[in-house]
Order: sequence, then structure tokens, then C-alpha cells
Amino acid sequence: MKKAVISLFALLAGTGFAIAGDAGCDAFKWPVTREQALFPAAPAAQSGAALTVGQATNFALAAVDTISFEVPPGHTQAAGTFGATASVTVPSEGELQFSLSDEAWIDVVQGGHAVKSAGFSRAKTCPDIRKSVRFKLSAGPATVQLSGARKADLKMAVLTPE
Repeated sequence: MKKAVISLFALLAGTGFAIAGDAGCDAFKWPVTREQALFPAAPAAQSGAALTVGQATNFALAAVDTISFEVPPGHTQAAGTFGATASVTVPSEGELQFSLSDEAWIDVVQGGHAVKSAGFSRAKTCPDIRKSVRFKLSAGPATVQLSGARKADLKMAVLTPE
């Protein structure tokens, strides 16, 4: 009987953990369920990759001091951190949402200038997604700059907001 009670407790504890994990992602200001679905199968990419709206990418980042940024990052870069650049074609004027699997600074550049973010949300309790940032952009090309990452890999989804 004692073994059954311990097994039941372990089962209930596991269920509680799953609920707590899901609740952690609910801390975002907007849903991140699409990112959760895209991240596990995100294809690998290097700095300089072309991004597609509606997809995620698993970046192999490089030492931040080896990256040529179009404009200086909007945040001071600590030594020993990682970064990347990428291009994206904004399909029509409006917002794009960039969600990251871990801490990193993100700048989006259009017309030679960094675009100020239109919204930001972070949740340290979500197991797969750390932050999501929205930018109001014009249709056409844009450069995404990632910097200040503490790890050499980072997943990023580029989506239109729900």
C-alpha cells in the first residue's frame, strides 16, 4: 500500500509540474503557443540567414565581437556573449513578433535605423520561450540583429501577431 501511495504522489506531482509549466507561459502578454509548436522542429541556421515570416529558426550564434551589425546594438554587449544577424522580408506594413527561446537583445533595422519596439513581453517561467518583442515595420527588407546571448544557440520565431 505504501508503494501505491508513493506512486500516486509521484503521478500527481508530475501533473502539477506540467500545469505549473503551462501557467508559466500564460504569463506572456500574448499567446506563445505557435512558437511552442514551431521550436522543436526549427531548422538550423547561421548568422546571415534569410528568415521567413511564420517560421522558426535555430541559430548557431557567433561571438558577438565577430558580428558586423548594420547599426550598433541598442544594448551594451558583454564580453563572451553571442549574436547573429538575419534578413527578413516584411510582407506588408504592420507588426511582426519575434520570440526568443532564451535571453538576448534584439534589434530590427529598416532604412538604416533601428526600429523602436512596439511591445515587449517576458516570462522566466515558460520553459521554451523567454521573450517576445513586437515591431511596427514597413513592407520590404529588414535586418534582425541578435546580441548579448549567453549561449551559442538560440531559437527565434518570426510571426504576425494574433
